[in-house]
Amino acid sequence: MKPRTIIDRVRWMGAEDWDRRLFDSLIPLPDGTSYNSYLVQGSEQTVLIDTVDPTQAEVLLSQLEDVPRLDYVVAHHAEQDHSGSIPRVLAKYPRAKVVASPKCVTMLQDLLLIPPDKFLPVEDGQTLSLGDKTLEFIHTPWVHWPETMCTFLGQDKLLFSCDFFGSHIAGTDLYAEDEGRVYEAAKRYYAEIMMPFAPVIRQNLAKVKARSPRIIAPSHGPIYKRPEFILEAYEDWISGTPRNVAVIPFISMHGSTQVMVDRLVTDLAARGVAVHQFNLADTDIGKLAMSLVDAATIVLGTPTVHAGAHPQVLYAALLANALRPKAKWASIIGSFGWHSKAVEQISGLIPNLKVEVLAPVMAKGFPRQENFLELERLAREISERHRTLRP
Repeated sequence: MKPRTIIDRVRWMGAEDWDRRLFDSLIPLPDGTSYNSYLVQGSEQTVLIDTVDPTQAEVLLSQLEDVPRLDYVVAHHAEQDHSGSIPRVLAKYPRAKVVASPKCVTMLQDLLLIPPDKFLPVEDGQTLSLGDKTLEFIHTPWVHWPETMCTFLGQDKLLFSCDFFGSHIAGTDLYAEDEGRVYEAAKRYYAEIMMPFAPVIRQNLAKVKARSPRIIAPSHGPIYKRPEFILEAYEDWISGTPRNVAVIPFISMHGSTQVMVDRLVTDLAARGVAVHQFNLADTDIGKLAMSLVDAATIVLGTPTVHAGAHPQVLYAALLANALRPKAKWASIIGSFGWHSKAVEQISGLIPNLKVEVLAPVMAKGFPRQENFLELERLAREISERHRTLRP
């Protein structure tokens, strides 16, 4: 891709990684991703805002061929999909300084071995004049690392937000024209990366909204010419009130747990509870994470393996614990042959979930009528609690 003009003397530079399907050897990327870098040219100085993943460094360097001078490189975040090409850029522009938060300075020295004299640390609210354009640096810690910041170009009301408001999409659209597609990708991004930090994101969201940006340019995904679209989405996702949704991640080895899940889903649906079920034998963990954003109740379904829960269910419990969704209730259903510690095992893996644990339902062997009655009881308790949610 060639550089593309956003506004006068502000250009998108970066790379579309169409074929990448896994991030951090963990996160699925069904639509690939992009690494957005931005060039801002003031009347006196020029700055590059973020770089690209090292695998795409040649793309960025080719885009910089007609840029004779670079005074600064802003490093919003030390993770290498944004910072990894900084050494290559500094080799091309040896007089350039790296502008970063103090914590980011330390991390870039550790991760990329950049010499200390190459940095210009900036505090929250500090500004940098480029002549007729001024950059303001806004510290936004834990979105999603402790050193992260954003940059606001005041004259043009343009917010460079780094991972904040990002989405993993590779494409030719510079702007978020297809809002339905972008919404789903941004929600997936929030669920997988940002959700654990929802409380501090509230504070950071207020800081950036106070600048009333007219354009938001993240470091992944398309640019927002209608900022309220993504700002309102984040307000919803970080709100403390879940929706009338139950999420049921499960696995079944010989059919018993599957029968129990089917019955619970039927009973919940009859009571007006929306259900998202995920068979962990073959599921997209990104979709599961997205469903947890809104869920009021999480029910884990497991057979028993060597007296404990199935490893895939344990993984789902660990994932939910790490993501810290706003769910208010949880339970466990499943089956066993002669003995099971699955309930105790799973319960010990979710200390971060601030939930009321509803009485589990565990069937010995294939579920019988008494187990179905217990599942009906569980569905009734879930629906009753969901009625207390604020509409």
